[in-house]
Amino acid sequence: MRNGAVGIAVIGYGGMGGYHAEHLLKMDKFDLKGVYDIRECQLQNARDKGIRAYTSLEELLADPEIELVTIATPNDVHKPIAIQAMRAGKNVISEKPVTLSSEDLEEMIAVSEQEKKLFTVHQNRRWDDDYLTVKNVIDTNLLGPVFRIESRVQGSRGIPSGWRREKEHGGGMVLDWGVHLLDQALTLCDDDRLISVYASITNITNKECDDGFYSELKFASGLMFSVEVTTNNFFELPRWYVLGVNGTAVLEDWGRKPHAVLVHNWNKNDAAPVQLGTGISMTMAPRTDDTIKDIPLEKANGDWSQYYDNIYDVLRRGAEQIVTHRQMRRSTRLMEMIFESAAKNEVIHCDI
Repeated sequence: MRNGAVGIAVIGYGGMGGYHAEHLLKMDKFDLKGVYDIRECQLQNARDKGIRAYTSLEELLADPEIELVTIATPNDVHKPIAIQAMRAGKNVISEKPVTLSSEDLEEMIAVSEQEKKLFTVHQNRRWDDDYLTVKNVIDTNLLGPVFRIESRVQGSRGIPSGWRREKEHGGGMVLDWGVHLLDQALTLCDDDRLISVYASITNITNKECDDGFYSELKFASGLMFSVEVTTNNFFELPRWYVLGVNGTAVLEDWGRKPHAVLVHNWNKNDAAPVQLGTGISMTMAPRTDDTIKDIPLEKANGDWSQYYDNIYDVLRRGAEQIVTHRQMRRSTRLMEMIFESAAKNEVIHCDI
C-alpha cells in the first residue's frame, strides 16, 4: 500500500461502482484493493481490467488492508451492507440515496457511532458546475434577496432498464435524480428551516414506481424552491431559474453560458400599454433597455475529487465530513414527505 493511502474497496461493480473504481485508481490518496459484485460477469470484467475481484462480501470485509468501502449496489441493500461493513471495522460511503427510510437511517447512524466509523453518503452533484454557479449567484447577493428558485432535470427516455424501474429495489425518480436535486436545494438553504412540502408524482412510462415528480418547498425565510424531474419531456425548460428582488438568473442546461438580467433603475418603471393577445397591458410591458442590463455569469468549475479529498482528511487528519448525518437525515425525511404529500394530495407541514 502507498504510504499513507487509504485502502478502499467498492461493493457493487455496475455503472456507478465502475465509475468510483475508475476514479479511485487515479487518486494518490487511495489504494483500490478490489471490488465485489454478486454477478460473475462483473467480477470477470474487473479482472480483465487488472482489478482484484473478491469472491464474496465476507472475503472483502475480512481483508485487513481495506479501511473504507464504497457501496454502489441497488438502493434496497445499502442498509444491510453498510451495517455489516461497519461491524467488520470498515468506514462506509454509501451511494445515494443512503437508504430508503428515516428509520433505517437512524439504525445505520447508530451503528456508525457504536463502532466509531465514518459513515456518509456520496453526494457528488454538490460539485456540479451549474450548482456551484447558482450557489455563487446567491452567496454574492448578485440578485439581491432571492425569493424563488426553480431546479429541474428533464429527459425523454423514461426510466433506464434494470432495478431502477423496480419499486422493491428502491427504483423511481425521487430516489434517483430527485435525491441529487433535493440535496442541492437543502444545501443551498442549509441555514433556513424547511416548513412545508407539496408534491405530485407521475407514472406515465412506468406503473410500478414514479417516473417523475414535481415539488414545492417552502422555507422559513419565505423562499419558495421548486424541484422537478421528468422523463417524458421533449422540450427542456431551464436547468435553473433564480428570481431575486433585483434580477433573474438563468442556466439553460449544463453546457450553455449562464446569464442574468439585472435592474439598475427601479424608479423608471413607467411603460406605454402594449398589445398582448386580444387586449393591452401596462403591467406586462417589457422594461426599456436603459433600466436593465443582461450580463454573462462566470461559470464555476467543480472538482468532484474534493469529495474523496474530504473523506481522506476525515480519516487521516480528523476533519469534519462534508456530507453530514444531519444533512442525510434532512434529505431522507424530505423524500418521505414528497411521497406522503403526493399520496394524500396535501401540503405536509414540517420544521427541519
